[in-house]
Parts: sequence; C-alpha cells; structure tokens
Amino acid sequence: MKSTIKPFLVSLALTAATASSVYSQTKPSEKEYRQVVTGRADKIVKGLGLTDTLQAGKVREIIADQYIDLSTIHDARNAKIKEAKQVNKDNKEKAAAEVKKLEAKADKKLAKLHKFFLKKLSKQLNAQQIEGVKNGLTYNVLPNTYQAYQEMLPNLTEEQKKQILAWLTEARERAMDAESSEKKHAWFGKYKGKINNYLSAAGIDMNKEGKAWQERIKAQKAQQTNSN
Repeated sequence: MKSTIKPFLVSLALTAATASSVYSQTKPSEKEYRQVVTGRADKIVKGLGLTDTLQAGKVREIIADQYIDLSTIHDARNAKIKEAKQVNKDNKEKAAAEVKKLEAKADKKLAKLHKFFLKKLSKQLNAQQIEGVKNGLTYNVLPNTYQAYQEMLPNLTEEQKKQILAWLTEARERAMDAESSEKKHAWFGKYKGKINNYLSAAGIDMNKEGKAWQERIKAQKAQQTNSN
C-alpha cells in the first residue's frame, strides 16, 4: 500500500517549517491580526465541509476569537515576565520564582479559556467536527503522526496503538493553546519522545524500524516509477 506520510524522522520538522506562525517579525495591528486569524479560521472551517453558511460563519468567528484571546493571554504574560526579569536582574533566583508564578497564573487562564472554547464549539459542531477544528489548529500533526507510527510499525498491538493515540491526543490539547507554531510542535515533540521511549521499552528498535520504513517507501516509489 502506498504510504501517504513523509518519512517519520523528518515529517514533524517539515510541517513545522511550512506552518504559518501566529506572529510575524513585526507584530500586526489589532485590525490586521483579526484579518490574519479570520483567514486562518476560514481555512479550518472549509476543511469541515459545512453546508450551512450561517453555521460556518459562527464557527469561523469562534475560532478567530480564540486566536485573539490566546494572544491576549500570552502577550500579557510575556510582558510581565520581561518586566520581572528586568526588575530582578540582579537576583536570578527571585526572577525565576516570579517567572514561574506568572507562567502558572497564565496557564490557569489558558485552561479556563480552553474549556470555554470547546463549549462554544459544541453548540455548533458535533464531536467529529470538533476533532477537525482541533487538528486544524495544530496542523494535523496528530493524524499524520499516528498514521506514520502505524506505517512504520505495522505489528503494533492494539494496546500500543491506544497508548500512542492517547499521548498524541494529550499533546494536541496542550498544543492548541501554544502561542506559536514552534511551540505547538514542541508539545508534539515532547510526547513523541515519550512514545518512542515506551516503544523502545517494549523491545522495538526505533532506529532500525525507521530505516526499514524509509527503505519500503523508496521501494514503493521505484515500483511506481517502473510501472509508469
């Protein structure tokens, strides 16, 4: 069967490199940022295949508002952290403590916003459509990575598949609230390490299996070329 996923060792890096980050080098005005996130939200909504234009509009606004609300929390936290570091520049321990406190406070706000966002979506979309929004917000890393693991390791047990999916799902929930594409992918990278350690502990040589998978992909491409 033809593989639809790029080699696993480079797939996440390529996705991260091509994904649009939330901020450009020069931060846009509120109006410009609203336009940017509305466009981004529109792409996600189009992927849901909604036929009701009124419903699609409501979902687009919910997603755009989420981008803006997340930005507000992250910007406020970052500004306070910068100030705390400056004020306590001669006391690294105090600065670190202040940063930790500010991050914890922001994390609570993010968790609350996360629940409120999903509640608003649930009034407009079914569970499968909400999955589509979550994947859209995180560049479809979950389904792509889950498929990659199964293609690379065709002999995974059902229990192993279940655990991999559970960790990728947890990574996605955290990545949804991250402030940039790099930090979104960092969450998946963290959980990918967890998954690889779990599989290695089960006796799977990840390096060996990864190379074998790439060889299978090359063989499939060669076969397709010869058949054409």
